[in-house]
Amino acid sequence: MQNIVILGSTGSIGKSTLNVIDLNLDKYTIYALVANNDVEGLFNQCIKYKPKYAIIANTDKYAQLCQLIKDSRLNTQVLAGDLAIAEIVGHEDVDIVMSAIVGSKGLLPTYKALQHGKKVLLANKESLVAGGKLIMDARKNHPQAMLLPVDSEHNAIFQCLPENYLVNKTQINKIILTASGGPFRCYTREQLINISSKEAIKHPNWSMGRKISVDSSTLMNKGLELIEAYWLFDIPLDKIDVIIHPQSIIHSMVEYIDGSILAQMSTPDMQIPIAYSLAYPNRIKSGSKSLDFTSLSNLSFEKPDLDKFPCLRLAIESLQHGKAMPLILNAANEIAVDAFLQDNIGFYDINRIVEKAMQQFNNYDYNSVDDVLQIDHEVRRFSQTLIQ
Repeated sequence: MQNIVILGSTGSIGKSTLNVIDLNLDKYTIYALVANNDVEGLFNQCIKYKPKYAIIANTDKYAQLCQLIKDSRLNTQVLAGDLAIAEIVGHEDVDIVMSAIVGSKGLLPTYKALQHGKKVLLANKESLVAGGKLIMDARKNHPQAMLLPVDSEHNAIFQCLPENYLVNKTQINKIILTASGGPFRCYTREQLINISSKEAIKHPNWSMGRKISVDSSTLMNKGLELIEAYWLFDIPLDKIDVIIHPQSIIHSMVEYIDGSILAQMSTPDMQIPIAYSLAYPNRIKSGSKSLDFTSLSNLSFEKPDLDKFPCLRLAIESLQHGKAMPLILNAANEIAVDAFLQDNIGFYDINRIVEKAMQQFNNYDYNSVDDVLQIDHEVRRFSQTLIQ
């Protein structure tokens, strides 16, 4: 039995992780559940799974959760705040940490978990985008630590790479990230100008949270994944391709120097990469439906339109620039997407805000988690002024 902490347990990835664990209760025990604001959702999960700890990030919700746990007579201990989250992932009884907190708030607990030699399942791409060199150094400096990608694309690449791929990198010609193209793939630029947030959160293939759905609609999500791939697989930018694959059946590919291309294919279901990461190097039941090839009409591919979707272009430019630029891109994007979801700005205002932030902070760099948090704070404050 392995003890697992789920960061973001009430979100889409957190719920899918619990679904996989339900099919494999002989292998995993829920040690701690962590949510941001959803007290009711977290409490209901505590009733079912009876974790040792329940942590609510929003300290204003602490008393409410305490009362619910007390009234239910559960033995679950309630904690609150970011520091409590960062401490629980390093506990000696914890084996696995699912990092599924949305946004840059996932950086510190991911970093701390690796520092304590934990097996980290990374569904929080912003951790690598904001502090890639810190995260990868933490993994390298702690031999027991494992960092396994949960994003469907990176998990697919990981499954297609050779064992000890860091030693065998000369065999790899390039990695190919696939993207569905989001709900607006066939829209013109003129049509996109007046897109609403309600339209943007309707992803054609995947069931995802609101923020990541908007990122998918702007292709920023693919840009963040490109940056994540750069760090995860230690591969140059010119060896990473992005192609649009609307059917979301091939989740990504690896091309080798002999011309062979290995692809990972499955139904679009996040429980598959979650199950693979949980059990690696073994496999367990995911609860996902098998892929029916006879029902597939076609698999199509096309190049992304960087003019129509400038967020992907900005992500590429941030990686080319280096230093703290991916961090700046991410922080500005989070503020802009939140404003878009509240209908305070338009679709193309997202990339405008991100680009202005990148211009404003183009000389910034970081050497510590504190540096990252400080830059993140400054960029967010600047982006808010642009929105106002």
